Amino acid sequence: MSLRTASPEQTRAIGRAVAAVLEPGDVVILAGELGTGKTVFAQGLLHALGVEEHVVSPSFALVREYEGRIPVAHVDVYRLDRVQELIDLALDESAAARGVTVVEWGDRVARALGPERLEVRLDRLPVGAGGDDDERDVTFTLLGPTWHRRRVALERALDEQLHATAGERG
Repeated sequence: MSLRTASPEQTRAIGRAVAAVLEPGDVVILAGELGTGKTVFAQGLLHALGVEEHVVSPSFALVREYEGRIPVAHVDVYRLDRVQELIDLALDESAAARGVTVVEWGDRVARALGPERLEVRLDRLPVGAGGDDDERDVTFTLLGPTWHRRRVALERALDEQLHATAGERG
């Protein structure tokens, strides 16, 4: 499943849509090169979960925990050299244990995050593809039976959020 965004606000809207279908215990992996909108996506997702704090990349902290309607552990594994370092973060003892885990650069450690997860890949359009700097291709990979059961709900939430965002701009 994939779609295209035309602005950071649309990328946040996609994050809000994903938040609408999240349940405690879910893992969301964010993948893509530097500057493709992983943290922007996470901002939409966390704010939709009721997080009122300013959401920033946990690049240097590695893990930031937030309380919302579902607790969230926002993780950035960009600077980790080994999977063991992820294990050392003790996510099973943090907000992730009772809430949602959002992992930027999670494709690097996906196997260590379990078989049930939503993978979201954000990519800039290639130069000359007719896009501008704000456009992104967003691809979703739903892994595990619980995500496959929620596919229709996710598609509906994405459609609603993107239409609402288009209405705000128009």
